Amino acid sequence: MQKSSNLRSLSGSAQPLHPTEGYTEFVPALTFYEARATVLREVAAEFSSPATEVVELSASAGRILADDILADHDYPPFHRSMRDGFAIRAADIPGQLRVIGEIRAGQTFSSTIRPGEAVEIMTGAPVPDGADAVLMVEHSVRHTNGSISTDRTIKTGDNISPRAGEAAFGTVVLPRGTRIDYTAVACLASVGRTSVSVFAKPRIAILSTGDEVIDIATTPTGSQIRNSNAWSLAVQVEHAGGIPFILPIAGDTMAHTRHRIRQGLSFDLLLLSGGVSAGKYDVVEPALAELGATFFFDRVLIQPGQPLVFGKAHYKFFFGLPGNPASTMVTFELFARPAIALLSGATPETAAELPVSLARLTQPFRHHAGMTRFLPANVRGAEVTPVAWKGSGDIQALCRANAFLIADPEKSDYAIGDLISILFK
Repeated sequence: MQKSSNLRSLSGSAQPLHPTEGYTEFVPALTFYEARATVLREVAAEFSSPATEVVELSASAGRILADDILADHDYPPFHRSMRDGFAIRAADIPGQLRVIGEIRAGQTFSSTIRPGEAVEIMTGAPVPDGADAVLMVEHSVRHTNGSISTDRTIKTGDNISPRAGEAAFGTVVLPRGTRIDYTAVACLASVGRTSVSVFAKPRIAILSTGDEVIDIATTPTGSQIRNSNAWSLAVQVEHAGGIPFILPIAGDTMAHTRHRIRQGLSFDLLLLSGGVSAGKYDVVEPALAELGATFFFDRVLIQPGQPLVFGKAHYKFFFGLPGNPASTMVTFELFARPAIALLSGATPETAAELPVSLARLTQPFRHHAGMTRFLPANVRGAEVTPVAWKGSGDIQALCRANAFLIADPEKSDYAIGDLISILFK
């Protein structure tokens, strides 16, 4: 993809413009990829080591490890059978072997296997001395005299998990920066960790702006709308690993907006919704500028969400998200979510991951090239169908979708069966 030729916030030598130079058009519009890279770079540079806390294993799911987790002994601690069958010497088969005993999981065998001998063994049991392979029970024939025979050949080491083959004592089994899921919980439990050190969850302020925005418990009159954005953002923040705090709505005055922004900047990150377009009463950027904000960008070549603002004030990062619900939701997922991941202690590589898949279109699709578009769609299996919608304020259409299709800025026409990128909700 061809990059913009004027990238103030991506060049190593260029600097973001400051409010003394005006609070509109701080930086030429960035592409989706340029803007996302800017967010990742700026936040990662400031938050390489967030605060930590210790939590019980039962409360660790979804948190990010603050320390490397080491193996407390070899895993497995002995040569372990991977199958039900017979511990043998690989050189002894094909042929007939005398069975001299049995080993269950949790037991040991005191004797050494000699040529022509076998020991019946269960999955998970330690392989006895002298044996170097396990013959699967279904590949053997039992005889009335207590012996077994097989026409198979196997190699040394077959069906055996060697000692320390999974992890050697003292090696890292879960690195710092790992987000704990159910597999990580199993690993932590297996090494005896009843509690773990994790990065503290960042506190995220959510501030909706606009005289037309009212509390959700209030009945709208005239052109009023309920504050749905704050509540959807709160859920997105929780899913991203942060703790949401919904602030009182800011009216469309400089004084009131500045006051609420000051409150929001006492948190780890401020998410503003609305008031970032070019309208007469869109006062968020001027209010931020009066508070000494540095702006990294204030326009991105995406739809919905083009008038997206990202910057820093009072040593805290902020996002000015567009006020239409789809714009708010999409720009959060694309830009604020990776920022929260970094604030939560995720590695830059992990935070940069975008779970994009491919699906085939069930119908033709066309859009105006020049912008990356994220449009509601339904994915079924390997196919995707665009959802009819009435624009970025159509919440009901968003509810009917389970994903966003991603229209390439350099391709305007898609045919039935064409592959297109998708981002699940």
